[in-house]
Amino acid sequence: MCKHVSPVKNFVAGGVGGACLLFVGHPLDTIKVRLQTQPRAPSQHVLYKGAYDCFRKTVSKEGFLGLYKGMGAPLAGVAPMMAISFLGFGLGKQLLQPDATQTLTTSQLFLSGCLAGVFTTVIVCPGERVKCLLQVQAFGGQQAVRYSGPLDCAVKLYKTQGLRSVYKGTALTLIRDVPSNGVYFMAYDFLKHKMTSQNESVSQLSTPEVLVCGGIAGVCNWIVGLPPDVLKSNFQTAPDGRYRGTGLVDVLRELLRDEGPRALYKGFNAVFLRAFPANAACFLGFESALKCLNWLAPNW
Repeated sequence: MCKHVSPVKNFVAGGVGGACLLFVGHPLDTIKVRLQTQPRAPSQHVLYKGAYDCFRKTVSKEGFLGLYKGMGAPLAGVAPMMAISFLGFGLGKQLLQPDATQTLTTSQLFLSGCLAGVFTTVIVCPGERVKCLLQVQAFGGQQAVRYSGPLDCAVKLYKTQGLRSVYKGTALTLIRDVPSNGVYFMAYDFLKHKMTSQNESVSQLSTPEVLVCGGIAGVCNWIVGLPPDVLKSNFQTAPDGRYRGTGLVDVLRELLRDEGPRALYKGFNAVFLRAFPANAACFLGFESALKCLNWLAPNW
């Protein structure tokens, strides 16, 4: 039978998983955003030559904590975001599985994951906007620092142009998160069942097996999500009025003109170095917290 999706359990377990993902993955996320948004034209000075150079210069100039810049905004939203994400996936599976005795197909798992991406955008977009602005403001030195932290950044964005400024990049966030979340959850669920023996439950997977499933799912996620993420990061950190509408066409045209198709995979090394361990930690945290909650409160 298909188990009831408990919002309380998903919220708590998703928050644990999201916090694990963030603490493991945020340093490389900072490197990714800085590589994606540094000056692009050949005539301009290239601040970072690659992921390792960015890491070295960031730690040298700002200390190790510089790698955790902008983490406050996503951390504040990670519990509800991951709760809604896992809940959205669970609800999607229930909607597409009227008969609990039937196994969902890979396409049904993909569509269920897409629903999770739609659900989380309302929380993800403003957090990503604030995070990216805080991560890139160090480019211009101390004189270019406009925001003292996530709350100061969010308040100033709201005061300048209201919620429209806070939610800048919503369309690109949807373009990134809907298909990438579909692939993410599809890969994880598919791999879990493939690794489960015939007479065992998926909840009995070992820690290494959960880590492998979560890590591979994270890599699959970013293979799909990196190009629109590059567009989103550039659009969200650009001065107001630089790009029209959603920014999709203008940012894409500018990137292709200046750097060619390779620009869409800028930050590739940082992303994929981060994807496996961060998402392995996320799913391990989620599964561990869920087991604990099921033991403490089996009737929730």
